[in-house]
Amino acid sequence: MSTDTTSRQTAFVLVVEDEEAHGEAIAEGLRRAGHACHVVSNAADAIESIRNRPPDVVVTDYRLAGDEGPTGLDILREAKKAGPESEVILITAYGSEQLAREALGGDGQTRAFDYLTKPVDLEDVREIVSRAAAKAIANREAKRLSERLKGAVHFDGIVAGATVMQRVLRIVRQIAPTKITALILGETGTGKELIARAIHANSPRRSKPYKVINCAGLNENLLESELFGHVRGAFTGAISERKGLLEAADGGTVFLDEVGDMPLTMQAKLLRALESGEVLPVGCNETRHTDVRVIAATHRDLRELIKESKFREDLYYRLNQVSVRIPPLRERREDIPLLIQHFIQLGNAEHAREIQGIAPEAVRLLVNQRWDGNVRQLRQVIAQMLVLAPGPILEMADVPEEFRQSTEIIPVTSGFLAGHTLQELEKVAIQQTLKLTAGNREKAAKLLGIGARTLYRKLKEYEIE
Repeated sequence: MSTDTTSRQTAFVLVVEDEEAHGEAIAEGLRRAGHACHVVSNAADAIESIRNRPPDVVVTDYRLAGDEGPTGLDILREAKKAGPESEVILITAYGSEQLAREALGGDGQTRAFDYLTKPVDLEDVREIVSRAAAKAIANREAKRLSERLKGAVHFDGIVAGATVMQRVLRIVRQIAPTKITALILGETGTGKELIARAIHANSPRRSKPYKVINCAGLNENLLESELFGHVRGAFTGAISERKGLLEAADGGTVFLDEVGDMPLTMQAKLLRALESGEVLPVGCNETRHTDVRVIAATHRDLRELIKESKFREDLYYRLNQVSVRIPPLRERREDIPLLIQHFIQLGNAEHAREIQGIAPEAVRLLVNQRWDGNVRQLRQVIAQMLVLAPGPILEMADVPEEFRQSTEIIPVTSGFLAGHTLQELEKVAIQQTLKLTAGNREKAAKLLGIGARTLYRKLKEYEIE
């Protein structure tokens, strides 16, 4: 599959050329590349056009109608004022290239994208305009996403634009000030610990310890020692007394991650500690009082484990005083563009990069992935793209190869239909029908209600193999 994206960026291009025939020739070449063009022959009309509709790209002659009057730099400034994301390409006469080079090094209000020297080559124009269009559109999209990100619900590092996720945060806000025990449910990578930290950080216990233990990563004896502590000589290697997490977090919060993997005997001991507020260190005969709030999390179905006698029903009800279910990323796809922008901002700070945005088609590709690893996987992918990207914009070519070559198609539901172009929906329909027919193109064309030749043309157009 091709990864060249610049040629597929459709942009609105303003062509400013006092020789109308030259301007129309440039515009015709750009229209053939898929761009929408408007041609004007003087600075006044150019400025009026810019104010009425800020273009993605301006291609302007540096000198208009001789040496008097406004120049291409005046048009550049006007374009940047109307739309800072607009990109300007200057066309100069032979011998005045130095003026254009100076424009390339200007500040944000006077910096040109590139320049061309007369006589111009239409292939060069198309190539430069396509690159400028990709940058302008990506920057405009980044600005739009940044505005959406500001309007989204933020809570201790959690971004929620989707209604289902905003509902989760409302529950978190409600339970945070209380002592109620919460059970956080969700697939791996959905952000269960992030939710637990948010609950603690917004509770009266925020100044007290917050302790975390992964119940799946420890055997029974080590888990008991970690939770309840031990006295000196309790077992081989116990050379000194050690407080368990339940005692060390006195006054604070203990987060029990993957509680569904806790051994049954430990479940009974944990239940007793939760009910009584007392812990019994390993090797000790005297209980110790502790005041902790417990938040538990699991990706497993505890009700099924109860049926299989692998999880205590009484412990389940003790932990599940209130449950918080975090939806997987595939159920909140409208949040993916916001999360991408959020992770770009975090990655720029963490890795000392200055990535300005991401190409819209790269966003669409990422939105349509399965994301079995959920938000954690998305963050890792954006971090990888950000570190390895050669330019200021994350392009399709920067998306890891396994995603670009993926044939996974998300189910076409009403949630998927909203916000997608007809071309995107058509591509999904063709891909799914080909899957249904095991790749038989004639059968697929018949099911789709189109001719075989039309299907072959669309396969080439959408780069479907």
